[in-house]
Amino acid sequence: MSVDPRIGAAIPSLSGEEIMSMVTNIDKFAEIESINFSQLPGPHIDPLMMMKIRDEVLKIISRPDITGVIITHGTDTLEETAYLLDLTIQSEKPIIVIGAMRNSSELGYDGPSNLAAAVCTAISPEAKNKGVLVVMNNTVNAASEVTKTNTLSLDTFQSMEFGPLGIVDNDKLILRRDIIHRQHIPATSIVTDVSLIKCVAGMDSKMFRFCADSGSKGIVIEGMGRGNVPPAMLEGIQYALDKKVAVVLVSRCPTGRVLDTYGYEGGGRQLRQMGVLFGGSLPGQKARIKLMLALSITDDLNELRKIIENETYQ
Repeated sequence: MSVDPRIGAAIPSLSGEEIMSMVTNIDKFAEIESINFSQLPGPHIDPLMMMKIRDEVLKIISRPDITGVIITHGTDTLEETAYLLDLTIQSEKPIIVIGAMRNSSELGYDGPSNLAAAVCTAISPEAKNKGVLVVMNNTVNAASEVTKTNTLSLDTFQSMEFGPLGIVDNDKLILRRDIIHRQHIPATSIVTDVSLIKCVAGMDSKMFRFCADSGSKGIVIEGMGRGNVPPAMLEGIQYALDKKVAVVLVSRCPTGRVLDTYGYEGGGRQLRQMGVLFGGSLPGQKARIKLMLALSITDDLNELRKIIENETYQ
């Protein structure tokens, strides 16, 4: 982005070629082909657009002359696009999603340095079979683990639970650990009518009734702590389940997984017995993407449970 002097605020403006022109000496490392797919800010990217990006990536990465794909993306929805690509694409070639926390009109614009680090990652043999990666601030994270943690900081994208996979240092990818378990969902379409509800003290059931009555195919709950909700929410959750709406539970806490530890009214044990699916340690926005993809394959509760809950550590 750059600042439009007419409105005094940043808007999408730079083409791929213009961004590349700011990265010095990159031609010594790789031959870059720029594809201008769109010029949209992060909040304008919806799940249908993410699937179009997926289709474009699949077409490009199938070419034998391509080593890897780098996607520049607005940071507000970057982690959701990266996770969708990670779940739906199987390729040994690196797929890397990057962004910039400062626009090109600001001092210290980080776009070129992030792009340079992404190129160094894409050409490294160490990056093969790692799934989709997010490379920002010379830090390499797995798309399945990373989240945006700060509205401003250059190091905003972090894997808070497990830490980064590695770094880019002196133009070289250095990996410190591997990804033990990756999941693939063979979805070629996506169900977009999935809602996200954050649980707060004293919350009741009206949001669940509204979502179920307005056509939601799924609901993700960001529950409290280990995966618990206020008792007044239970009637609405049951109402949604009775209407065949898939309900997935995650935690509003930034780290840790949900589990049916507590047996009081509204506790995780009761929610599991009702038929709520447990989304592990995923944040709400990623659990929603996962449920959208799962629902495009099946609406059977048992089959959905296999997809949503099948990770070794969720």
